[in-house]
Amino acid sequence: MDSTSPSYKGHRYPVEVIAHCVWLYFRFPLSFREVEELMLQRGVIVSYETVRRWCAKFGQAYANGLRSRRPRPGDTWHLDEVFIKVNGERKYLWRAVDADGTVLDILIQNRRDTAGARRFFRGLLKKACSVPRVVVTDKLRSYSAAHREVMPSVEHRSHKGLNNRAENSHQPTRQRERAMKGFRSVGGTQRFLSAFSGISPHFRPRRHLMTAAHYRVEMTIRFAIWDQITGATAPPTAA
Repeated sequence: MDSTSPSYKGHRYPVEVIAHCVWLYFRFPLSFREVEELMLQRGVIVSYETVRRWCAKFGQAYANGLRSRRPRPGDTWHLDEVFIKVNGERKYLWRAVDADGTVLDILIQNRRDTAGARRFFRGLLKKACSVPRVVVTDKLRSYSAAHREVMPSVEHRSHKGLNNRAENSHQPTRQRERAMKGFRSVGGTQRFLSAFSGISPHFRPRRHLMTAAHYRVEMTIRFAIWDQITGATAPPTAA
């Protein structure tokens, strides 16, 4: 097991089973019960509640491990916010990506005012451990006010047409929101999307820019990285 992988002490299931269930849940639009069914088909009996606990315990740790393996983010950051429904109430999901579309940070807040933008900027700088050369946003005035307070030395480009990368990065979240039939709580949604934004993109290379052979090689590398950060060796096989 890799020295940086989480501890599985006290768990009776093999690491490979735990990591595989977490991968299934965060990579595909599956419910915990559907993961349970897929594992049963492979000869592994595990309850959906156990899968839920594994995802809650290890999802963020796996996402952090994957983020630690990524190269330093580019110097152009794209920021955007979109409303989501949490338990029937409107909330705002703030997201930052770099020029390659890599998610740098997400934050759910009640408002999209200057205080919200300021909080998001500060958390983003802390998590990224770097300062960009340029930030690109839409024309929401809250961005300009927060930018002047938090990162005045960084160039700010406010133009809706330049921010397609951030807007496009919301699509996987929208797909998952529909599959889950909405989110239930702010804290649970924040935890899920934080892990989801770290795990799911790892297995979504820009396939349209690759040949089939290149794609297979790239995915082999990414699965190897996954095995390293989880401590797994291979997905479970049928009994």
